[in-house]
Amino acid sequence: MGKDKKKLTPEQQKYQTLQQKHELKRPVLKNCFKAFWVGGVICAIGQAITYFYIYFFNFTEQTAGSPTVATMVFLSMLLTGLGVYDHIGQYAGAGTAVPVTGFGNAVISAAIEHKTEGFVLGVGGNMFKLAGSVILFGVFSAFVVALIKTILIQWGVL
Repeated sequence: MGKDKKKLTPEQQKYQTLQQKHELKRPVLKNCFKAFWVGGVICAIGQAITYFYIYFFNFTEQTAGSPTVATMVFLSMLLTGLGVYDHIGQYAGAGTAVPVTGFGNAVISAAIEHKTEGFVLGVGGNMFKLAGSVILFGVFSAFVVALIKTILIQWGVL
């Protein structure tokens, strides 16, 4: 910081000192706690949905994963459309972005933002800007893992 101050004019140094004096300190520990407990609640809801599928639809723990993820993404999209998820995200920060619900929020937010441009070019063209890359790299990485597993099975390692 000392080297940067030497390059500044005296007026800029005064401004920087004043700005640092009035800058609000971020409550990092408080923000981490909020993100942790909100993310935990989201995961607990996901676990409850998993048990719902196991109990009422006779899924196993392995087969209940896909419908649980689909339900969580749908719920986050619904809450985003209703304007609720944004308030939760403002409160919890990364606690809402890290679970799979953050993916659903990002997809539907882009669609809502561009709805004035029409359904095809606005909503359809923009909702997969983020999701497209996630889906592409997800499919590609699944292909690579399956290829490695196939090779290892052929060699008798697995």
